[in-house]
Amino acid sequence: MSSTAVPYTGGDIKKSGELGKMFEGSRKSGQLTSGPLRTGPMSVGGTAHSGQISSHSINRMSNLSGGVPGSASMKKTSSGPLNKHGEPIRKVSGPQGQGLTSGSRQNSGPLPPVLPATGLLTSGPVLSGPLNSSGAPRKSSGPLDSSASIKSRTTSMVKNQAVTHLSQDGSHSFFRNFPKIVFWSMVLLFVMGFISAIFILAAVGNPILLIVVVVLFGIVSLAFAWNVYWSRRAVIKFISEYPDAELRTAKDGQFVKVSGVVTCGNVPLESSFQRVPRCVYTSTSLYEYRGWDSKPANPTHQRFTWGLRSMERHVVDFYISDFQSGLRALVKTGYGARVTPYVEESAVIDINPSNKDASPQFTRWLADRNLSSDDRMMRLKEGYIKEGSSVSVMGVVQRNDNVLMIVPPPEPVPTGCQWTTCMLPASLDGIILRCDDSSNPDVIPV
Repeated sequence: MSSTAVPYTGGDIKKSGELGKMFEGSRKSGQLTSGPLRTGPMSVGGTAHSGQISSHSINRMSNLSGGVPGSASMKKTSSGPLNKHGEPIRKVSGPQGQGLTSGSRQNSGPLPPVLPATGLLTSGPVLSGPLNSSGAPRKSSGPLDSSASIKSRTTSMVKNQAVTHLSQDGSHSFFRNFPKIVFWSMVLLFVMGFISAIFILAAVGNPILLIVVVVLFGIVSLAFAWNVYWSRRAVIKFISEYPDAELRTAKDGQFVKVSGVVTCGNVPLESSFQRVPRCVYTSTSLYEYRGWDSKPANPTHQRFTWGLRSMERHVVDFYISDFQSGLRALVKTGYGARVTPYVEESAVIDINPSNKDASPQFTRWLADRNLSSDDRMMRLKEGYIKEGSSVSVMGVVQRNDNVLMIVPPPEPVPTGCQWTTCMLPASLDGIILRCDDSSNPDVIPV
C-alpha cells in the first residue's frame, strides 16, 4: 500500500482535512474537556475517548504529526485490550492528575456523590442537616442544643423495652405489705368492742369493758404507728443481716443474697438531673413543701409537710461479681421485671421563691416534664447505682446453658416478725436491690 504525503498542519484542526473534522465534532460535543493537542493533559484526556477513533487512525496521525508534542504519549496509551464497546480498558489506581476531569474518568463502578472526610464508605450520611455547594454536609462548630439532646435521650429511654420503669407504687409501704384481711378484721373487732362497751356503760354503768377496749386500741394503734415509721429501716436491717451466699455452690432455684461489684450490661442508664453516666439504676424525686395556703403536691399531701410530686425510677439488666467466689452473674432486672429497690437518695438542690431562677438547669428540667415552679418550696433528690458500686441483690438463682442468672422469685418473700424491735412481718416482692454508696465518688472503676 502507498500513502500520499500530507503537508504539515502545525496542529491546526481546520487544515487537517477529514481527520480535523473528526476532532472538531468531538470538541463541539463536549467530550474533549482538556486543553489543546499540544499540551500534556490532552494526551491523558484523549485516552478516555479513544474508543471513537480507531487505533489505525491514531497511529496514522502520530506518523503525520511526528513533531507534535504529546503524540508519543497518545500512541502509548492507546494500546491494550478493548472492551465490548471498542473502548480501551483503563486501570485507574492512585490519585488522578488535575488535567483529568470527572467526566473523562472510567472506573470499575459508580462512586458515591460525596465521600466522608474519613475516606470510609458508610451506609448513610455522616451528618444530617443542610448541604454545601458541593453536596457535602455542612460542618458547624459551637455548642450543641442540650435541651434537644436531653429530650431525645429521655424519649429513647422511655420507649426502650430493655428499661424497667418503676412506679411510685413500687416503693416500700407498711400498709401495702400488711395483709388486708387481718387489718379489716381488727377494725371490725374494735368497732364491735366499742359498741358493746358503750352499751354496757349506758345500761349497767360499768366502764371496765370500755377501758379495756380503749387500752387495747391504743396499744394496737401505737404498734401500727411504730411499724409505719420504722418499717423501711427494719427491712434494710433484715437485708443486711441476711447471710451472703456463694454463687459457686448455689443451687438452681435457690433464694440467695449476693453482694458484689456492679458492671453495666448492654443498655447503660444516665441519671436524670446530674447526668451521671453508666448507671444500672436511677431515681429522681421532686418534693414540695405545703404551707397553710399552698397547693398539695399529691392528693394525700398534708399541710406543713413535704409531699412527693414527681418520681422517675429506671433499672436495667446488669452483672454482679460475687465478692466471695469471684463469679459473675446476670441480674435480670430489665424488660419489666419485678424489682424493689432500697437505694438511698441525696438532696441535690433546694428551691424557694427567693432563688427559683438561680439554677437554669433545674428550670429546664421542670420544663421538659411540663412541671410548673410557681412560688413553691421544692427539693430535688437523686439516687443511682453506677458501674463499680457495691450492691446486694436478693433473688432466685437460675442456671441456663452455663449462664448464671439471678431472676425474681415467683412469690413475695416474707421477712418474719422481729420481736426485739416489735416489728410486724413484711413481704419483699421481686428482686431486692440494696445500695448505700451511690453518692460515693470513689467507687471501684470497672
